[in-house]
Amino acid sequence: MDKKEILNQIAIFQKNTMTDHLGIEITDFDKCCIEGKMPINDRTKQPYGLLHGGASAAFAETLGSIGAGMQIDYHKKSVVGIELNVSHLQSISNGWVYGKAEAVRVGRKIQVWNIDIYDDKNNLICKSRLTLAVINNNDTKKHT
Repeated sequence: MDKKEILNQIAIFQKNTMTDHLGIEITDFDKCCIEGKMPINDRTKQPYGLLHGGASAAFAETLGSIGAGMQIDYHKKSVVGIELNVSHLQSISNGWVYGKAEAVRVGRKIQVWNIDIYDDKNNLICKSRLTLAVINNNDTKKHT
């Protein structure tokens, strides 16, 4: 499968989820990082008209989680977030934000990802770190 087909499969997998509702799109990836974008609109703003911190957190966790999922055999394993640290560094009220998640550690049981979110002028808006557990697929079925 080529990169375009994989990006399309990611979009299909995210259909009718919070990722889809927020308008998050995955735009590129390689072995150790993944990139995406999210619009700043009525779905992602807080009442004062600024990008909601929760939307930034959801964007960061989405990028890190998809990146982590690409590192495992998804037929046997899943990844679940166990800690998300988010520092909101600058406000923004319109346009798009762009994120890049980079693997810090990809282990058998734990993965750690750094996620930076920028505006269209390349100003750092948000800095995040996501820790994920790698679990057996049958462990996730207990919760469905």
